[in-house]
Amino acid sequence: MALSTAFTKMLGVRYPIALAPMGGTAGGALAAAVSRAGGFGILGGAYGDPEWLAREVPIAAEAERPWGVGFLTWAIDLAAVETALGYGPRAVMLSFGDPSPYAERIRRAGALLILQVTDLEEAGQAVDLGADVIVAQGTESGGHGAARGRSTLPFVPAVVDLAGPVPVLAAGGIADGRGVAAALVLGAAGALIGTRFQATTESLADPSITESIIAGRGQDTELSTVLDIARGSSWPSKYPARTLGHPYLDRWRGREAELAADPGARQAYEAGVARGAVPPQPVWAGEAVDLITDLPSAETVVTTMATQAQEALARAGRD
Repeated sequence: MALSTAFTKMLGVRYPIALAPMGGTAGGALAAAVSRAGGFGILGGAYGDPEWLAREVPIAAEAERPWGVGFLTWAIDLAAVETALGYGPRAVMLSFGDPSPYAERIRRAGALLILQVTDLEEAGQAVDLGADVIVAQGTESGGHGAARGRSTLPFVPAVVDLAGPVPVLAAGGIADGRGVAAALVLGAAGALIGTRFQATTESLADPSITESIIAGRGQDTELSTVLDIARGSSWPSKYPARTLGHPYLDRWRGREAELAADPGARQAYEAGVARGAVPPQPVWAGEAVDLITDLPSAETVVTTMATQAQEALARAGRD
């Protein structure tokens, strides 16, 4: 059974599987591996650091397959987008914030515009801005998401109905081919996948992070702003982050305002990291982390997911 969708045709890829542009993790090697395997690799451009882009983009481009770059919309300026467009990505993905200052510039450069949305208001804005692809992110996703978002299962078809002919990718709680198949059944044209690709051989994630993901359980993930506050991160509070357990979550859960007002607590966090008593980075992980039990190559992940999705859809058709 073929996995051809509006997304695969638009991007010129074999499988409806896209790499989430995870900052600090989705570098050139990971994006290239996903693209070579038949998916769509998206670099984690995050804050638009030009040195990082100059180092990682050429690695992604070596795959000679379609690739893209993603940014945190609230954290960038036009210069970051211009820098990325100079490398000729097939698409630019914007997440978390108002994409309107950048949409027309991306289109004029000939790149496709991918917009991630966390509610129906954002989805409507994405349609109005002429998004070529919309990513519907459910609350099961690892990393940052909407504080008042919705689960992937009911959210994706609602976005599909609103978006009309615009292809929609499902994101959140998808870590194997069964999840990809479910996304297609919901009307999506594919899936955007993050946590599963963190635990691959090409990932830039620290080994301690990948080990935690492999050992992690979905029931132990938590959506919170505590770790952003403790780290002094400037992420908007409307976007908490889903992570695995962390000492500061237990210490400050429900006391976020007190933590934000206590500079000594934030200094203690930094001191704890320095002496190894506190993990150096939160472990961003989605609720499907239970399904991740190994450290394969990204190519293996893509091809295995595609096979599993085809088998799941065939089973559903027989039943």
